[in-house]
Amino acid sequence: MSATIADPHENSAFSILGDALEAAADSIGDARTNASASAKIAARKVKSGVSSGAYHTAYGVSFGLVFGAVFLKELLPEDSAVRRGFEEGAEAAFDAVAARRAEKAPLVGEDLNEELTKQATAKKKASPQARKTVRVTKKAAV
Repeated sequence: MSATIADPHENSAFSILGDALEAAADSIGDARTNASASAKIAARKVKSGVSSGAYHTAYGVSFGLVFGAVFLKELLPEDSAVRRGFEEGAEAAFDAVAARRAEKAPLVGEDLNEELTKQATAKKKASPQARKTVRVTKKAAV
């Protein structure tokens, strides 16, 4: 019987190759985990940045429109038709928003009875207000 003797260089070459492959697989797994975590963090930051940008844009537009309208209204004389239009238009907008909110929230029980009573009372008291424009003319002295 003959005994086979393994070449020590052959075993160490395979073990080195195996160790290298194992280290590469571990490093790829770690890189994938790190990349996934980094992508989640980056996505949160981008989402936060977009959200913040949208907020500041909406704020700027809203502020610019409202401030401009209020500034223009204050420049106009108090008896100006344009100023009165701004004021009444703003009041109508607030009323419309309140009406839409009231439609969304259905009233029941006592709240419904109170609202119906308020509406009935308001209809009885309400009378159309007519605005009259008065023109003042000066007569020439004779």
